[in-house]
Amino acid sequence: MAAITAKMVQDLRTKTGCGMMECKKALTETDGNFDEAVKVLREKGLAVAAKKASRIASEGVVDILVADDKRSAAMIEVNAETDFVAKNALFLEFVQGILKAILKYRPATVEELLTKAYNDNMTVEEKRIEMVQTIGENMNIRRFVIVDGVLSSYIHGKGTTGVIVKFNADDAIADTDAFAEFSKNIALQVAGMPVPYLNRESVPADVLAEEKEIILAQLKNDPKNANKPENILEKMIFGKIGKFYERSCLVEQPYVKDDKLSVGEYVKATAKELGGNIEIVDFCMFERGEGLQKKEEDFAAEIEKMVNGK
Repeated sequence: MAAITAKMVQDLRTKTGCGMMECKKALTETDGNFDEAVKVLREKGLAVAAKKASRIASEGVVDILVADDKRSAAMIEVNAETDFVAKNALFLEFVQGILKAILKYRPATVEELLTKAYNDNMTVEEKRIEMVQTIGENMNIRRFVIVDGVLSSYIHGKGTTGVIVKFNADDAIADTDAFAEFSKNIALQVAGMPVPYLNRESVPADVLAEEKEIILAQLKNDPKNANKPENILEKMIFGKIGKFYERSCLVEQPYVKDDKLSVGEYVKATAKELGGNIEIVDFCMFERGEGLQKKEEDFAAEIEKMVNGK
């Protein structure tokens, strides 16, 4: 039986992030074989991950990595069980590592991403399993997006919301400080006043038809409109639909820093000022935990578990 030294335990702990006692047990089990001990810990991680997979992971973080050339960016949402873990340095490092893999391999789906190399020793999925074991919480890679072109990004609230906006812009102005400030303002607008659509043209026909039906029903339910003919009601719908566009489309919104301008007017004014062409092409926003079931805390039950040692 090989002697298990403190240095061996520390080296294994550094490699895997697991606890001292877990590392010592693994080394003892493998007669001091470092690589086999790593394997044992990963295998145990699989078991730990399986136990934790049923737990609700609706906290976590949204993060963004912009490529060195500033013409590509990846945004990701990785969920964990508690907000405490979302602030953990190891967890945040893990998320950044996944973003690097996304920009390097450019997978099409989360399932494909999980098979890509996280580092020289493991895939993204193997690293996720290791993190579950190390941190002790279930965690999942929920979604990601890759954006190429002239872009701006913004992270709000230490990872509660992430935004990437894509632009068409002349090369002569795209790399200027003035454009950087402008594009950041647009990203802030998206985060601060979320909307589902870019412009009028991007609103689906069925959504627009439903909105018109709702407005028509509202008009007909108003006694003041009881005797008005259909053609007048149609004109009234046309007037009210503008408010729908204003609420639902980015370029139609009042610009948050100067509500005398719409976002579209701000874009045109900036393009004129900088002497080139600018157009907002698209935007993407992730809100952490959006649509996910939240964990219901039963503190009495938790205390009972602690008291009974369960």
